[in-house]
Amino acid sequence: MATASDAMTAGGKAGRPSPANRPWFVLVTLTFVYILNFLDRQLIGILAKPIQDSLGVSDTQLGLIGGLYFAMFYCFIAIPVGWFADRTSRVGVLSLACAIWSGATVACGMAANYTQLVIARMTVGFGEAGGVPPSYAIITDTYPPGKRAAALGIFNLGPAIGAAAGVAFGAAIAEHYGWRLPFIIVGAVGVVTALFVWLTIREPQKGAMDGARAAGASDKAPFWPTVGAFLSNPVLMLAALGSGATQFVTYGLGNFAVLYLMREKGMVLGDVAVWYALVLLIGMGGGMVISGRVIDAMTRKARSGYAVAPAVSLAIAMPFYIGFVWAPAWPLALALLAVVMVFNYFYLSASVALVQEEVKPNQRVLSGALLLLIMNFIGLGLGPTWVGFASDWFKAQGDMQSLQSALYTLTPFYLIAIGLFVALARRLKREGAAA
Repeated sequence: MATASDAMTAGGKAGRPSPANRPWFVLVTLTFVYILNFLDRQLIGILAKPIQDSLGVSDTQLGLIGGLYFAMFYCFIAIPVGWFADRTSRVGVLSLACAIWSGATVACGMAANYTQLVIARMTVGFGEAGGVPPSYAIITDTYPPGKRAAALGIFNLGPAIGAAAGVAFGAAIAEHYGWRLPFIIVGAVGVVTALFVWLTIREPQKGAMDGARAAGASDKAPFWPTVGAFLSNPVLMLAALGSGATQFVTYGLGNFAVLYLMREKGMVLGDVAVWYALVLLIGMGGGMVISGRVIDAMTRKARSGYAVAPAVSLAIAMPFYIGFVWAPAWPLALALLAVVMVFNYFYLSASVALVQEEVKPNQRVLSGALLLLIMNFIGLGLGPTWVGFASDWFKAQGDMQSLQSALYTLTPFYLIAIGLFVALARRLKREGAAA
């Protein structure tokens, strides 16, 4: 039977543990990389208004650059990257990816026009495609079942901390020095972090925490059979589609929330840097921590907890989201948004943990990439694109609060996501009863 020491690393020295092969060090380091990953991604939305003022871009163009253009690379490149990482070094792929997206973030800050900004953002997407899937697999091979959702919940603090730091740092710096400098500073930090990951994190043994080493965990998983197994598995597809419908809301909202609060609710960059950052940190961060613990507790009793938790949390979030969009002033809007943030993200740790446990250890990176492909193409690719297009369409009809009207159109996707997670819960209950 595999022990925790087996999971440390193939290259580690037995009996001489160092911080680099301890679970806490791995988790903290990967979480910091994810913070940078999400911070880079969110800067476009955070600095939307000064970018619009500087480069003269429309809401539709902003939606495309933060949505479809970015997702075209981020989602589809993740598949070959995941296959490659499963067959080589997941740590090596992660560090190289971090270096690429960080260098491209610096290029965003140097863009002289919209076309250059699009190219730089696509390159950021190309790099970020190699960030999250390897991290999922590394964490899964570092923490045993029953502790993974909590570990992934901590890892998934990355978006909350990254978004909050991006708002606080990006808005504060942009207010005094312009919108370009935040991109350059964050990108430079990322390049240094990429080198740190390469030098300190060791590759964990695949499947060691599952007692699966003897069952071919170290074998190289074939590409097309792994893809086919994922797409033909109703559990995995329901998790991916439910997550995608949820992300249609979260990314559609996230890419335009700052612009909405500034343009239609009267906030300024100084307010954004303090109050919106706190809402993200407390709301989204609290939701990530709570969700991981709730999901671990629920799944110890029944596997259907992976689906029940996000279904219930989204049902709670939906009326508060409608209230946020309706609120006549930004203080009330932010108070309602804080509740939305707590409950909007239960799906993430649940879906990731479910997929990682559903597949074989040597298929985890590629399967994680397939999960991200489906949910991010729907959510990241289409959510912001839809909101930007809808806002410009409402504006052309004479709507003076066009972005508010566009955000209202996201509400039906809560219902779609809830329905998909309910279907997943029923499927998992049937499988549990059969077993």
